[in-house]
Amino acid sequence: MAIAAAVTGTAPLLRASLKHEFRSFAPWIAIATALSVSSVIVYPLLFPDVADRRAFAATVGGNPALGLIFGPAYDLSTVDGFNAWRSLALGGFATALGMIFIVIKASRGQEDSGQAELLAAGVLGRESRLSAALAMATVAALAVGVISGVATGLCGGGWEPSLLLAAGFTVSGWMFAGLAAVTAQIGTDARTANSIAVAVLGVLFILRGFLYSIDAPAWTTWINPLGWITETRPATGDHWWPLLLGVALALIAVGIAFTMQVSRDFGQGMISPRPGPARGTARTPWGLALHLNRAPALSWSVAFVGLGVVFGYFARSVKDMFGANPALTEIFASGAASPDDLIAAFVTTILCLIGIIASVPGVQTIIRIRAEELDDRLEPVLASSVSRWRYLADNVAIAFLAAAAYVLIAGVVIGVFAATADIGIGVGDAVMQAVVTIPAVWTVVAIAVLIIGARPQVQIAAWIGVLASFVLTLLGPSFKLPTWALGISPFYHVPDVSAATQNWWGLLWISLFTLAFLALGFVGFRRRDTP
Repeated sequence: MAIAAAVTGTAPLLRASLKHEFRSFAPWIAIATALSVSSVIVYPLLFPDVADRRAFAATVGGNPALGLIFGPAYDLSTVDGFNAWRSLALGGFATALGMIFIVIKASRGQEDSGQAELLAAGVLGRESRLSAALAMATVAALAVGVISGVATGLCGGGWEPSLLLAAGFTVSGWMFAGLAAVTAQIGTDARTANSIAVAVLGVLFILRGFLYSIDAPAWTTWINPLGWITETRPATGDHWWPLLLGVALALIAVGIAFTMQVSRDFGQGMISPRPGPARGTARTPWGLALHLNRAPALSWSVAFVGLGVVFGYFARSVKDMFGANPALTEIFASGAASPDDLIAAFVTTILCLIGIIASVPGVQTIIRIRAEELDDRLEPVLASSVSRWRYLADNVAIAFLAAAAYVLIAGVVIGVFAATADIGIGVGDAVMQAVVTIPAVWTVVAIAVLIIGARPQVQIAAWIGVLASFVLTLLGPSFKLPTWALGISPFYHVPDVSAATQNWWGLLWISLFTLAFLALGFVGFRRRDTP
């Protein structure tokens, strides 16, 4: 009876939630489906014969950056093997990320917004909101799996590997929906709960790729839940049983979340917020922006130290990698004339990858401006003597400076590793290369300023610069895209500062685009209604 009373009202709440939130499932379904379907369609077109496929497999096998993101390539000679390599890790990551957002928004987010109190005024059990949130994530992850699996099979993929791949997406979503339910009980608010869950997902994702890239012992795979999904090996083993481990972990996490919720005060978390000062310390828009982004900036700084260590490790062994696999030059420096040129090109490429990652917190900072609008915290600020341009400019400055600092932090760490490995790259070289990467990062962030400033209704489009840069920088050369297509990414125009001659025109052009995006964003923010 007690359990029935605790979940009273779950069914009607779930129906209402699905009705209002089903559209939010679409991006996560689209990402996983697009990854898988595009793989089976483009692979025969890009690599029509055996020689092309072998050359591509050799390139991927020796590229640590690709291994870090996509994981091990067990078989790139078949459509399904290629699809498993390209889609399993990224599709699972996107699905997990989506389920985190869904669970926390429908559980802890409702407490922060006051919706939970309105719901509790009706006939609703204490566990109903969390039950409905988890049920909604369960349905969403299942929709990702079913739609992507069926679509892939219909487009030419083998049915068993396609369905196993899709099941990996679903189970990844379920595992991190359970994790999100736990962090919703830990964080002081929805934003903190989201940050904790996403940080855990990011660490596990990077750790999985790093361990595979360095050929770590086999047992290390099984200490990472994302490693369980990789070990299903669609098309090269078709192991279904590791998915049972993921389902078991999800159930355990859900049980822990419900146990924690019983002892948690409404609107509070296990991490108690510190009492604020007697008087406010943020007396200017700059001080307010700095205060709001201080904690994320510190967390991201630590993350970029870790990224510097990971890529610095690869930089130390770059000579051995090029010696073992000359196909790496197809990615890093097709026109390099000497080993030194290859090493410099490698450092340029990994710093571009770090720049793409650094643009993520920059875009998050810009998107937070919209969040402040929707939470009705912007209008009181603008009701004072603060102008819209001043408010937006201070937040944009924080985003630009923080993103630049992250790239420099990673550049210094990589430079220290490179300097101790006697590969011809010093700390100054790495830092200088990091400096010329920063304008490309700013261009990506400026796209978010344009979207949030002029058209915040399509907020999801603020991420298009990050997505396009990632795809074109990492996969463009391997997929033999034309120069004009590669040039869409701002990072394509980052020069190699150690080269005998540099072309600085690319940086000039992307800087002009940055200024144009900023101008349009500022004008749009000045003219549009808020929120």
